[in-house]
Amino acid sequence: MYPPSPEPRRDFISVTLSSGRSNDDSKGPRRRSCWRKWKQLSRLQRNTILFLLAFLGLCGLLSYLSLAEEWRALEGRSAEALNVRPANPPVLPAPQKAPVEPETLLGGSPQRPQRHFRRGPPRLQLRAPERDAEDGGQDAAAWRTGTGRVQRPSWRGAMAEPEPGTQVPSRKAEGAPRPSARARWIPGSPARQNKHQQAVVEAFHHAWAGYRKFAWGHDELKPVSRSFSEWFGLGLTLIDSLDTMWILGLKKEFAEARKWVAEKLQFQRNVDVNLFESTIRVLGGLLSAFHLSGDGLFLEKAEDLGNRLMPAFQTPSKIPYSDVNIGTGVAHPPRWTSDSTVAEVTSIQLEFRELSRLTGDKRFQEAVEQVTRHVHSLAGKKDGLVPMFINTNSGLFTHLGVFTLGARADSYYEYLLKQWIQGGKQEAQLREDYLEAVEGIRRHLLGRSEPQKLTFVGELAHGHFSAKMDHLVCFLPGTLALGAHHGLPAEHMELARALMDTCYQMNRQMETGLSPEIAHFNLHSQKASKDVQVKPADRHNLLRPETVESLFYLYRLTGDRKYQDWGWEILQSFNAYTRVPSGGYSSIGNVQDPHSPQPRDKMESFFLGETLKYLYLLFSDNPDLLSLDAYVFNTEAHPLPIWAPA
Repeated sequence: MYPPSPEPRRDFISVTLSSGRSNDDSKGPRRRSCWRKWKQLSRLQRNTILFLLAFLGLCGLLSYLSLAEEWRALEGRSAEALNVRPANPPVLPAPQKAPVEPETLLGGSPQRPQRHFRRGPPRLQLRAPERDAEDGGQDAAAWRTGTGRVQRPSWRGAMAEPEPGTQVPSRKAEGAPRPSARARWIPGSPARQNKHQQAVVEAFHHAWAGYRKFAWGHDELKPVSRSFSEWFGLGLTLIDSLDTMWILGLKKEFAEARKWVAEKLQFQRNVDVNLFESTIRVLGGLLSAFHLSGDGLFLEKAEDLGNRLMPAFQTPSKIPYSDVNIGTGVAHPPRWTSDSTVAEVTSIQLEFRELSRLTGDKRFQEAVEQVTRHVHSLAGKKDGLVPMFINTNSGLFTHLGVFTLGARADSYYEYLLKQWIQGGKQEAQLREDYLEAVEGIRRHLLGRSEPQKLTFVGELAHGHFSAKMDHLVCFLPGTLALGAHHGLPAEHMELARALMDTCYQMNRQMETGLSPEIAHFNLHSQKASKDVQVKPADRHNLLRPETVESLFYLYRLTGDRKYQDWGWEILQSFNAYTRVPSGGYSSIGNVQDPHSPQPRDKMESFFLGETLKYLYLLFSDNPDLLSLDAYVFNTEAHPLPIWAPA
């Protein structure tokens, strides 16, 4: 017999497919087969396959991250940000006593924007204003008597917690009133800048670079130590600079700041703010940014802040407290006194009145105009001049017999005139109070120095005249010139020119070319004596704007180029003695020592919000750039529209 033949060798694997689970693990042979095939590949082939798999995985991960970022951006985009209201330029209809319905505020279709106006992030809609005719309206009263009760604000009142569940009231007006044919919109993209304006833009870039690098989102830059300081924690420098960036045509910087306002600026904070400072800087800055850019985000923020400031007016006399907590709604006077300064309580009217006009909520306007009427009726004035303090409980002036146009009283006089202009020159009592005050200044506060016979504004204390003049008083030449431009007596312009010469000399007679905070004028004829004298405690310079502010008004209204030349000298002095190489500008401690000006390591927000803005406007030869017939500047240099008379 033949021996049994060996079983033939198989060169294949049999796989049985079945719906049920086999007792033997069918995956085992397949795993062994795949692994055997993988081992049969060369090392080069295996490495190539692994590289391709890793590359495809990385591409997939990057694609997923990119798509996820776009989804988050689309989800975070609010409906209102995608539908920004058009700009709201002057001249605008005066407010009416009754709330204005949305139908009366809306109308017309915006013009198609010019291509070079587009800028900023996708959500920043920059459109030209409507160019329709003026809206009709009721005649503004010559003086509002306002005997009715003020509508109750959303807060319970001063020194009390807010009502549970209170909400910020929504705007009654979804759009702003239409501008008149005289309106001028500021496009935020200057067609051409001369060399002096370019120098201002460069200075702003340098100041902004320091703030952006070392103090972004904080109140103020400390340029020497490359850090920051907080006052209210509301980004004061950033908000103060919004309209300056727009006017200078700094598109990228404006868009970046706008993004911070949208994402980071929150007023629900347990922090005390000064009513006056937060109104002129933050509220005024937001309202101005809204008018110039047309972006409704800024009006939203302004209304939120306005509501949070209202508890300050809940006092026995309706004279507002100096401080209010914008998170809790608790308002209070300073810890050391129950007085408020007259300048502070009478220099918030432009902003609150405009907020009422835009929102249709009359609480804001009624609160501040009640203060104006009250101060008008008070005893204790001297030919229109007011004391510096007023008691929030009694509503009476305190520290009687002391009169100054410097700190604590200065902007009272400024806002008498500017409210009259803002309201379309309809409120006669404001005009009369202003004219009386100017006569009081001429009668009681003017002096003449030696040897140059400079006209200056001193102080009066219980009948004693002092030849002391704050740099703050240098707002007065510009205010007087503005009043003369709007039809007030021509001798106001003569006084404005004389005082402008004095303010220039306060800078020129200092070794650094920068004015001290306080000057004393020489009244005695002495050889080789300067008119301007400075005490050691007063020789600091805080980068203040008042001199260049008045230079702007005087040049705009007279056309005399010497005012531009003087402004150019001051800008060069700022660059020489206050500029910090790492970014920013610093206030200095000694304007009389050019070799050691003693930097004080602080850049006030008003340097970007006011000083550089006024310098830029001073160097412009375009009278339609923020026309003084269309805009009125608040005391922080934020332009607000003039209301057209009905």
